[in-house]
Amino acid sequence: MSSNLIDFVEEVTPEKGNLNGMENSIGDQYIGKDLTEQSIISKDPQQFGDLDAALASKNFNNSTNNQSINASTTMNQPPNLIRNLGQFVPQPCNSVEADQPITNRFLHQQDQDILHKANQSYEALTSDLIASEQPAAKSNDPMTAPLAPPRSYSVPSSPGSSTQEHQPLLSRRAEEEYTNSFPDDRSYQDLVRRSERAIEQGVYPVRIVQGSSGSYFVKDEDKQTIGVFKPKNEEPYGQLNPKWTKWLHKTCCPCCFGRGCLVPNQGYLSEAGASLIDMKLGLNVVPKTRVVHFCSKTFNYNAIDRAKSKTKMYTSEHFPSVGKRFHRIGLPPKVGSMQTFVEGYKDAEYWLRKFESDPLPKQTQRQYQLQFERLVILDYIIRNTDRGNDNWLIKYTTPDVDEDETQAPEADWSIVNGPNVELAAIDNGLAFPFKHPDQWRTYPYHWSWLPEAQTPFSAEARALVYDQLSDSRFVESLTSDLHELFSQDKGFDKTLFERQMAVMRGQILNLCQAINEEKSPEQLVNMPPIVIEKKHEITIGGRLRTMTDHFQQRIQRRRPFFSWC
Repeated sequence: MSSNLIDFVEEVTPEKGNLNGMENSIGDQYIGKDLTEQSIISKDPQQFGDLDAALASKNFNNSTNNQSINASTTMNQPPNLIRNLGQFVPQPCNSVEADQPITNRFLHQQDQDILHKANQSYEALTSDLIASEQPAAKSNDPMTAPLAPPRSYSVPSSPGSSTQEHQPLLSRRAEEEYTNSFPDDRSYQDLVRRSERAIEQGVYPVRIVQGSSGSYFVKDEDKQTIGVFKPKNEEPYGQLNPKWTKWLHKTCCPCCFGRGCLVPNQGYLSEAGASLIDMKLGLNVVPKTRVVHFCSKTFNYNAIDRAKSKTKMYTSEHFPSVGKRFHRIGLPPKVGSMQTFVEGYKDAEYWLRKFESDPLPKQTQRQYQLQFERLVILDYIIRNTDRGNDNWLIKYTTPDVDEDETQAPEADWSIVNGPNVELAAIDNGLAFPFKHPDQWRTYPYHWSWLPEAQTPFSAEARALVYDQLSDSRFVESLTSDLHELFSQDKGFDKTLFERQMAVMRGQILNLCQAINEEKSPEQLVNMPPIVIEKKHEITIGGRLRTMTDHFQQRIQRRRPFFSWC
């Protein structure tokens, strides 16, 4: 895909006005009329009040009106006017003398800043004029008297006005920084509001015992679990991770620390990104996940934050006048991902063992296969490096049938629906790598070893995603949405993000090829990994500038040492 952006480069530079080379008539129109209309003070003392009268009498009463100035162009103005023009404050006046000619000497010596000063507000400069106005130096020859240089005026502040009008913008933080607002999703907005009200009422999130990071069950006012919150700084390798196993792993075995193909501490963005792709493609296997800010005393904070919070609370209680100056009294909010809690689901490992001993009915098996294909599509696009059978869920429901009706001979079983199977892809925090795994471990998809992975992709899967994923415009719009999401992080690196999207484009290309050729998920994961990098090229020809996007495809040859883990 390429897009051409054509810009017209301005090659014609407008000629700057040369006051020295202008004719007298042009100079009169360009400067003389505009300047004299705003610079000459009216001789009528009643027009502008006592201040204007004082200025007018000062400059005009003692001038010799019948004296003529010998120059290339004659100007019938009082001599003191030319000498003291730099000291005058721009004021409105009558345009009686506006059309009078002006001397070339005036055009040579006046700076362009006079034009800017002439357009300033008269009311804002009067108080400064009274304090700074000095008597003009007298000279016998008005033509040889030096012109006063242009003066810079500043708007004085009145004694009762505030001189710190910009301080609120500098000292107050943006209120939207920690605001959980989702106007495009009312249901999720209501979910977050219920969580916030529960925390205010003392129903705090509860830490989850399982897992290698600090995750919390978020509850509502009725103490019902409604979400799972994963703070950024409590991720497996975050600074405040409360699980000591990862700390021990980092301390005792630094050579095997982390996943070298992932951007550190971006698991919460990966969770939200997987939900975004699921929503754009209509897969409906990822519970709604967004980036939120929560604050709770059950979260893992360091000792300094807790001490500061206690000190501020004590100060606000005993010294209200000081406490009202605090921007925040409680603990600082934590940014992280909140995933909607799903009820009735169990680990896939549990149900997979059940299905081996008790096979599903044919119709239910078909439904399960379609759901499984959606899970495969999601994991392959985001290149999930942590998809075991314990972090995707299955909900198996059987129809409710009354035992008395089953014994009735006339019971019609054709109207009874069969069992229902639903899948939920959770724990998507270790996805979106900036390169394919190429060091020690492969991080395989554990579902690729299941019998369902040997079945070719169905026509339903092709109809669901193929047309969208094969359209390069849709893929680029998807990368734009991910860029908007990932750029929220303070440590966002555009170069690493472009590499993440290059891996994702290669995964999408392989997926489209596998669906088009009716391959199975097992064959899909064995295809060579591809990286598609986006490069920009700008071509300039004459007045046209064309920017073209080029996509460069390459196969990653390097493979990890272990292929089974």
